[in-house]
Amino acid sequence: MKVFFRKIIKDTKNYITLAKKLKDDKRVPKASKILLALAIGYFLLPIDLIPDFIPIIGHLDDLIIIPTLIFIAIKLIPKEVFDENYRQIFGD
Repeated sequence: MKVFFRKIIKDTKNYITLAKKLKDDKRVPKASKILLALAIGYFLLPIDLIPDFIPIIGHLDDLIIIPTLIFIAIKLIPKEVFDENYRQIFGD
């Protein structure tokens, strides 16, 4: 169990590092950076489109909106730029 949680913590740190590298990379489109910022902001802000106190649906908006924003942001980044940054963090 400890190994599992260590891996999650390590992966989370790596993805945060990747996000920082992509933010600073001049080759990443501004639209992608804006979408990533929106995803982070939506995650951190206490305001939701659908309040969390509404059973099931209240948490579904977080599970749909944030991954969708991240998915679109990554798709806007040229593949070679994303892959280069990804390999620098995670290796091959």
